[in-house]
Amino acid sequence: MSTLDMIREYGHEEVYFVNNEKAGLKAIIAVHSTKLGPALGGCRLWPYQNEEEALFDVLRLSRGMSFKNAAAGLPLGGGKGVIIADPSQKTDALFEAFGEAVEKLGGRYLTAEDVNTDTHDADIMLRTTSHVVGRADVSGDPSPMTAIGVFDGIRATAKFVYGTDELKGMKIAVQGLGKVGLDVAEQLHAAGAELIVCNRSNRKVMEKVVGEYGAKEVAMDEIYGVDCDIFAPCALGAIVNYETIPQFKCKAIAGAANNQILDDACGVALKQRGIAYAPDFIINGGGVINAGQEAFTTYDKEKVLAQVHNIYNTVYGILEESKASGEPEGVIAQRFAENRIRNGL
Repeated sequence: MSTLDMIREYGHEEVYFVNNEKAGLKAIIAVHSTKLGPALGGCRLWPYQNEEEALFDVLRLSRGMSFKNAAAGLPLGGGKGVIIADPSQKTDALFEAFGEAVEKLGGRYLTAEDVNTDTHDADIMLRTTSHVVGRADVSGDPSPMTAIGVFDGIRATAKFVYGTDELKGMKIAVQGLGKVGLDVAEQLHAAGAELIVCNRSNRKVMEKVVGEYGAKEVAMDEIYGVDCDIFAPCALGAIVNYETIPQFKCKAIAGAANNQILDDACGVALKQRGIAYAPDFIINGGGVINAGQEAFTTYDKEKVLAQVHNIYNTVYGILEESKASGEPEGVIAQRFAENRIRNGL
């Protein structure tokens, strides 16, 4: 499939390829929709194998941001930026150049921190563009709010599947212990859950979770087949796929990762296996609710928390509708978001 065909398939308005040789920047900015407002989505830095892999990721992520922002009731469209680099290659010049690229879009795209970027990097972008949210001096790192929403979504999923949102004694497998995954693990431990965890890197974090929370560590490729009550993917996307679906030994999937299900057919297959799914762009919306408020009103933490805690109700409602209709949860969630985009909030 050609690049233009991919862009058309996902329904994007604009996609920009950025090459700043002086700064060493290779990046892609994808603007999926601006119907509800400026396209908001973070800047991810990742060592993609090639430009095709980066394009596939940014197209899926930016479309997901359109759905996430609409489902959260935000007057914002969806976009995303990806920088093709290893985290060890971070420089001020890299983020200044990315900021310049954002500035050229004239406010149609609002950026923020994301995987392998943080509030310090966002502050550097502010040297060359004003179109940055999630600023350290305003709403700050969105990860804690994302984790709160994910934890509430896990509780709602447990209530639907097991009849209780008390997590004490439940076995929950957490894939990925980054900023959000670690925070989710901490909340699950505090709630009395038994943790099974894996992480691609950072032994210190793993030692903390195993030593302090009594978690059981498993290898990255073993996490899909562990015997657990809920599987919580908190790393990268497309982990619910043709290879992993037969391995799952859980009754529910609810976690922080974006684009967890590879394609619609995998969503159907998961439903056929009787595994409940908390749609990713619903359950992980806390961070964008937090950062997005900077874009259109004065930041109010209490108001943000109220919106984030409502993720519990949204997740539970989608699970109930899926049970009643037989449709996959992801289909219901996407239709909900698309209707909001089409008809306005």
